[in-house]
Amino acid sequence: MAEEKIDLKSAFAAFKDEKQIDRPTMMGVLQDVFKAQLIKTFGTADNFDIIVNPDKGTVEIFQNLEVVDEVEDPDSQISLAELHEMGEDDFEIGEEFAKKVELKDFGRRGILNIRQNLQGRIMDIEKANLYNKYTQKIGELFTGEVYQKWAKEVLILDEDGNELRLPKTEQIPGEHFAKNDSVRAIIKSVEMKNNTTPYIVLSRTSNDFLIKLFEQEVPEIADGLITIKKVVRIPGERAKVAVESYDDRIDPIGACIGVKGSRIIGIVRELRNENIDVLQWTSNVSLLIQRALAPARISSIDMGTGENDKIKVFMDPEEVKKGIGKGGCNIKLAGMLVDREIEVWRDIPKDGEEGEEEDVLLSAFDDVIDPWVIERLQSIGCDTAKSVLALDPADVAERADLEDETVEEVMNILKAEFED
Repeated sequence: MAEEKIDLKSAFAAFKDEKQIDRPTMMGVLQDVFKAQLIKTFGTADNFDIIVNPDKGTVEIFQNLEVVDEVEDPDSQISLAELHEMGEDDFEIGEEFAKKVELKDFGRRGILNIRQNLQGRIMDIEKANLYNKYTQKIGELFTGEVYQKWAKEVLILDEDGNELRLPKTEQIPGEHFAKNDSVRAIIKSVEMKNNTTPYIVLSRTSNDFLIKLFEQEVPEIADGLITIKKVVRIPGERAKVAVESYDDRIDPIGACIGVKGSRIIGIVRELRNENIDVLQWTSNVSLLIQRALAPARISSIDMGTGENDKIKVFMDPEEVKKGIGKGGCNIKLAGMLVDREIEVWRDIPKDGEEGEEEDVLLSAFDDVIDPWVIERLQSIGCDTAKSVLALDPADVAERADLEDETVEEVMNILKAEFED
């Protein structure tokens, strides 16, 4: 009968080639499946030997029976007369005879159960292997091909034909995919739902995706010479990446951007032209806010009295628009960077008052002062023109490791900013 066959060779091939299951696991599964069916058919598996031969692709089963004169329990005994009928004349009463169990002895339903259980176990191990494989890859970059798309998600296949999902919520707003498109994303999570195939979720909106792109494009980050301290994003709009270098000879911002933007341009294109601001990290919250809101110039900052108070940033009216940014994203990202909500206030002098003379960020002078000089000054805590002018030139030269002539030139440029 057609049902009285189990394609063990195909099962072995599935284990060995397709599912990448090791030999001990393969043999254990086959023994468990046949043992379970022996219990169903004979009520026990204690007096059975299951011999698996993976090289030949065979399973042999033997029932160990005690040789007796008169059988009382056919599941554990065999008569000497029956053995003689079978041509087995070398046994005596009290000895043990190993009777080979044929597949047909399980019956039609038993054979079907064995086949289904074997297929089920193969699928379960395949699911577990897939789950473990991708669980270990969470946070890594993945590149795959679009197989199908729906309104709420895109189905992507890996090189082995496994399915991964890119939900709409994890896609950058405005991007569209077509069948066979190559997609790059980060592996965000792996879930098992109701014993189904693992649900592998990809993301292109995750901050970690942007970090991985920087690691791929900037060797200094991959080598640990530059550290990404924090990333904040409004996917598809803008991102701010705060970086820090452990080597004074390396300019972290310049390294991330590359010559004429050669490094960052690939990241921007991958993120569908999302604007990316790279800034120098500092643990000084006030200074970090100034850097995050540049090129907008800040008049003053009120940090509040409590950790949960809103930070008030005061700007001249003409600077407010730059500080807030399109749709408020710039000020929102600055707040996310320091984990505080920031409010922008217009700094307008009262009638009849001249108002305090405004300060100017050093970054505003990058057209007349070399960027590396500005970085040196910022490294000693001078982020505005007045903060530099308040120091002794000799002190600035020593602390920032600059030539006296360079400091003198910088001082003259900064002084000129405040002259009538």
